Amino acid sequence: MNAREIRELFPILNQEVNGSPLVYLDSAATSQKPVQVIEALDKYYREYNSNVHRGVHTLGTRATDGYEGSREKVRKFINAKSIEEIIFTRGTTTAINTVAASYGRDNLKEGDEIVISYMEHHSNIIPWQQVAKQTGATLKYIDLQEDGTISLDTVRETVTDNTKIVSIMQVSNVLGVMNPIKEIAEIAHQNGAIMVVDGAQSAPHMKIDVQDLNCDFLAFSGHKMCGPTGIGVLYGKKALLEKMEPVEFGGEMIDFVGLYESTWKELPWKFEGGTPIIAGAIGLGAAIDFLNEIGLDNIEKHEHALAAYAMDKMSEIEGMTIYGPKEAGKRAGLVTFNIDDVHPHDVATVLDAEGIAVRAGHHCAQPLMKWLKASATARASFYLYNTEEDIDKLVAGLVKTKEYFSDVF
Repeated sequence: MNAREIRELFPILNQEVNGSPLVYLDSAATSQKPVQVIEALDKYYREYNSNVHRGVHTLGTRATDGYEGSREKVRKFINAKSIEEIIFTRGTTTAINTVAASYGRDNLKEGDEIVISYMEHHSNIIPWQQVAKQTGATLKYIDLQEDGTISLDTVRETVTDNTKIVSIMQVSNVLGVMNPIKEIAEIAHQNGAIMVVDGAQSAPHMKIDVQDLNCDFLAFSGHKMCGPTGIGVLYGKKALLEKMEPVEFGGEMIDFVGLYESTWKELPWKFEGGTPIIAGAIGLGAAIDFLNEIGLDNIEKHEHALAAYAMDKMSEIEGMTIYGPKEAGKRAGLVTFNIDDVHPHDVATVLDAEGIAVRAGHHCAQPLMKWLKASATARASFYLYNTEEDIDKLVAGLVKTKEYFSDVF
């Protein structure tokens, strides 16, 4: 793959910010959108905007075909067995909340355990906190190794016969750690628990095969993988989804409505109450086509090379602390860091003045920040449109930042 050619497909990247060419290094927060996705959204609204599943007119049929066609694209993208296992949601947060509120609420009781890790995003912490309070279950955390990775021995020590749910992110949005989901799922199943996977940082960057992972649920968002905001996916094994109750009620998800009782549609529509996110789903389908054309293996290889290059260059800066594994093979395409005596918000502000966009803050991972003994960090995250030149500009900006604050103080 040629990242420079790919970059030209993203209109937003061809601009100057604060007088400098934009260097966008915040794709872990949200990715930019290629022209193919923008055109797919434009075409829907210009040519066949209509509600789905309801009308028999031509526009309604075209919209339904586009919406359900995207569901099939998602199914193939993660190798699910059937479209019945693919539920469209607003994003990873909604997907995990659906599992917690439906499966968790109905299957947990006092004495049961929910196991997560210290590296989890708030979206994979707070739903489990809430369902634990509602059911009397206990929330437990898998401790991390010194480099931020998870040891399978620690997983075995933490997951017990009382564990009913294990929920882990596949890739850390802070540490870049790639967790051994398949092996963790096996440990969970050996103890009679289900495996929930937060795929927000993995689905955009690497091939996912839910049947090979043998996870019970997988959640991910479209906006991090070149798709629109407001659309995401919950994958669930059919046998589990069939037993679960919807968490939103109204139009679209019903079969029959009486005065006092109602019944639900079959899968997957019983979980998609109201007018669905039609344009978002169509845009996500276009994003999947785009990523498949380039190749997830190519994207992953490119990002690992960028991460290794960035680690080498950034490590040469005096006073630089880089969090997470030092070995490039253990790290996805992001680098989280701090510079001694410079607040990460100041780092991000100086870089922004140079047209370089990075993230600064707690990254929706406050328990992990506490584990790292850091109130906040800065993060540069890479995607298929980034190049070594982008990283060179980042490193130059970091050197300038360090020199500026050295002069000030």
